[in-house]
Amino acid sequence: MQRRNITSGAPWENLVGYSRAVRVGPMVFVSGTTAATEKGIIGIGSPYEQTMQALKTIEAALVEAGAALSDVVRTRIYVTDIAHWEEVGRAHAEFFRGIRPACTMVEVSKLILAELLVEIEADAYLGRA
Repeated sequence: MQRRNITSGAPWENLVGYSRAVRVGPMVFVSGTTAATEKGIIGIGSPYEQTMQALKTIEAALVEAGAALSDVVRTRIYVTDIAHWEEVGRAHAEFFRGIRPACTMVEVSKLILAELLVEIEADAYLGRA
């Protein structure tokens, strides 16, 4: 199967050696995504805003890979404070509405930058591919 790497242009991709997303056949795997972009961290201080920004970045990677939010079958959410689960969950629910992918949310001790509160991974399946 042909492999296609998707980049978001974030400087960390080259520094760490990863792709924002990888498409192999009918599958798209989106790397852990935060509110950090090449322009800085968006939504500092608000788990809801950081979740929304991460999901927007994920959606852009999916589109570039030929997929859509409706193709997402699983998400994994990492939060630095599980007390924010409702705020983070509300943003996830707004984005995925009736799609309702399988989802896991866990608390982690920290992310790569102290200002980051949320990181999200997504897997998509393009049944039509």
